[in-house]
Amino acid sequence: MTEKKYVYKFAEGNANMRELLGGKGANLAEMKSLHLPVPEGYTITTEACIKYYDDGEKISDDVQAQIDEYTKWLEEETGMKLGDPVNPLLVSVRSGARASMPGMMDTILNLGMNDEVVKVVEKKSGNKRFAYDSYRRFVMMFGDVVMGLEKAEFEKMIDAQKAKKGVKNDIDLDADDMEELTRQFKAYYQEKLGEAFPQDPHVQLNRAVAAVFRSWNNERAIYYRKMNDIPDDWGTAVSVVQMVFGNMGNDCGTGVCFSRNPATGDHRYFYGEYLINAQGEDVVSGARTPQQISKAGSQEWAKERGITEEERLEKYPSLEETMPEAYHDLVTVRDTLEKHYHDMQDMEFTIQNGKLYMLQCRNGKRTANAALQIAVDMVAEGLATKDQALMMVEPKQLDNLLHNQFDPEDLKAKKGDIITHGLAAAPGAGSGTIVFTAAEAEAAAKAGKKVVLVRLETSPEDIKGMAAAQAIVTVRGGMTSHAAVVARGMGACCVSGCGELQVDEENKTFTVNGETFTEKDTISVDGTTGAVYRGEVKQIPAKISGNFATFMGWADERRRLHVRTNADTPADARRAVEFGAEGVGLVRTEHMFFNSAERIKAIRMLCVAQNSEQRKLALDTLEPYQTEDFEGIYEAMGGRPVTVRLLDPPLHEFLPKTDEEAKDVAASLGITVADVEAAAASLKEFNPMMGHRGCRLDVTYPEIGVMQTRAIINAALHVNAKHPDWKIVPEIMIPLVGEPKELEYVADIIRKTADKVIADNKSDMTYKIGTMIEIPRAALLADQIAKTAEFFSFGTNDLTQMTFGFSRDDAGKFLGDYYSKHIYDFDPFAHVDQAGVGQLIEMAAKKGRSTRPDLHLGVCGEHGGDPASIEFFNKIGLDYVSCSPYRVPIARLAAAQAAIKQG
Repeated sequence: MTEKKYVYKFAEGNANMRELLGGKGANLAEMKSLHLPVPEGYTITTEACIKYYDDGEKISDDVQAQIDEYTKWLEEETGMKLGDPVNPLLVSVRSGARASMPGMMDTILNLGMNDEVVKVVEKKSGNKRFAYDSYRRFVMMFGDVVMGLEKAEFEKMIDAQKAKKGVKNDIDLDADDMEELTRQFKAYYQEKLGEAFPQDPHVQLNRAVAAVFRSWNNERAIYYRKMNDIPDDWGTAVSVVQMVFGNMGNDCGTGVCFSRNPATGDHRYFYGEYLINAQGEDVVSGARTPQQISKAGSQEWAKERGITEEERLEKYPSLEETMPEAYHDLVTVRDTLEKHYHDMQDMEFTIQNGKLYMLQCRNGKRTANAALQIAVDMVAEGLATKDQALMMVEPKQLDNLLHNQFDPEDLKAKKGDIITHGLAAAPGAGSGTIVFTAAEAEAAAKAGKKVVLVRLETSPEDIKGMAAAQAIVTVRGGMTSHAAVVARGMGACCVSGCGELQVDEENKTFTVNGETFTEKDTISVDGTTGAVYRGEVKQIPAKISGNFATFMGWADERRRLHVRTNADTPADARRAVEFGAEGVGLVRTEHMFFNSAERIKAIRMLCVAQNSEQRKLALDTLEPYQTEDFEGIYEAMGGRPVTVRLLDPPLHEFLPKTDEEAKDVAASLGITVADVEAAAASLKEFNPMMGHRGCRLDVTYPEIGVMQTRAIINAALHVNAKHPDWKIVPEIMIPLVGEPKELEYVADIIRKTADKVIADNKSDMTYKIGTMIEIPRAALLADQIAKTAEFFSFGTNDLTQMTFGFSRDDAGKFLGDYYSKHIYDFDPFAHVDQAGVGQLIEMAAKKGRSTRPDLHLGVCGEHGGDPASIEFFNKIGLDYVSCSPYRVPIARLAAAQAAIKQG
């Protein structure tokens, strides 16, 4: 039997092996096949990671044997050897999941360094500072990532050494300082762990590989996966790569660049940042201010900061100016990769003694506006087809375009309130009171408060707080710092590199231009311009035009699924039409009762009515309101189809909350407060979710169905009279059906009522009667239910609750345990459970159409706006999805992508 392969040389892989080699490993292999300058190495597969967990967090003997075998091959290929006293090999150990997770997992650089090797490196390089800088970095990363020591403690030692020497930056420390820091780091390691720092490079390597596997389940990686719908069982691959050094001297450097600007999509010049005499972590950490890749970019950067050309050339020259040959090679790589992948690329590189090496490429994270600009531009340039362009943009990104921006007029008025400028790292607008830690941002968000997170620099541990904040401001870091990259990925507003801010995290204040701000102060952050304002700036809704309209037009051409909206008011319906909705898939009639005190009182009268006369009084009060709202929605939709659901929730939800409200309702019905209280007591249910609600209300109180039907039909007749060309066909949906006979009973009420109203108006208008499939029994009996129902709309919220047997409102209390223990990969209320709930939907669709071939099938639960769920709905042949107005563009794009994937 052939031994299972867990390790691949770069030359053995390619971009199509992403699931096995992870994004980093697959792209390194692909760059190798394109003959780009990639250091030698190998990748340990994601399957080895999963096996590591299956084996009780232990690297098995067969996996270890292959790691040893390929390490030996790497030594032979490079002519160097781990721990060799003459020609030592140093490697990096890098994580790489199949989905990009920037900054979420761990990397170890300079592995192979020990007390003997550092002397060999010093001798061979002729650079003691480089040798000990590399060694102290390795001890720090190994101690932090592999052994769990606090990184902050190492940082304190560095700060103390700088204070002792009277210097500001790490680069100002000399060779002796680096040697001293290495000694201090190792002493701290031994003190805390009770063992000396390991000198055997093979022990270092084995521990490092295991640590990267473990990082798949660190807290920030789990949170990122949940936020970005990445399954727990994918695992991470590990790439072991021959080290190349950007910190050997002034003919060396390291950087991160993008083939196009990830914030705007602009490609007037080569966009990116680099540092001379540094390693990669220095660029992304924000500890040093990086320089620009291109001359034009550097000049623009300097101009924005009032830096003269002479000063720029002296202090901030571009890579194009300092290392023109390496820059030229990087331009060639950029162009090659963008043409090859048909997408904007995010690249990491190192220059060692003037020679360029590529360490990573991937499809770059970008803002929503940039994503659209890049997609439209690349189609125009012939670099991508429309289908390829549609696949470049993550549907959820479109959500970022639909939210508020700062009001330009208010910005003009508040021009004098700008307290500082930074880099416009992630567009958008956010206002809130200041917090200085991620934990405070989380806590404030849970309490319903809006906050802005202000940090010296962010780290991967801050991700939850970053997600909770309205905006993020950092003192350090450029456009490729952790804060910038993560904020762009999650659609959060961010301004980075606000170097004028003096942050005192301990006392929770920051000072700028002599003014001190505390946690009591409110600031506003403009991620589009990089400006930070004192106080709150007015916000306005975003407008959709330009690239968005072009791009969404391509999506509409490509998709098969129609997209409707869930709308309960004319305003919701109008906004949904602006976003491209093709109809209303769900009008929740009960949501119409909260627009005014009179409406609330009327529905409360209905709830506590003791007889048909009292119910009639309540219903007569409600009917004009219902008719008016339905007319408004029909008008707003301009003749597009509208599905109205009859009253669904338990009546007790509308009961009076105060004594005054009870007195008011009692007076309107001519009953006592005691009668109201008795009625309230009689409506109390042990499990209202499965109680007296939905179609059961119409079975018990047919007059409710009569009133609602009359309101729906009259509204449609009125609007058709005004707009004869629209020819509205009302769609009346009966909720919570589980038995064909109850559907037929309520449908008969609707027919008799509707036919009479239509006849009285001498109209030939038609209507449709359908039902929500939200009870498992309805899915099982769908063929019988379709004898009456002309359409099905799957109410996936309730269908999920009833299939799983837990309440959406209560499940949050325990689902966290299910995620952490890997019982569930995702929230079934966020993504449809294809194995269970999905099976019911698919079965109901097939059975329903076996009875009625022209049966119209849609989804109106929250899953209707979820891209992963939409892909499933497209696959099983549903006709439409319906979602909230702001998710309509997301659904349109997701439907197009589903059609592309499924051919």
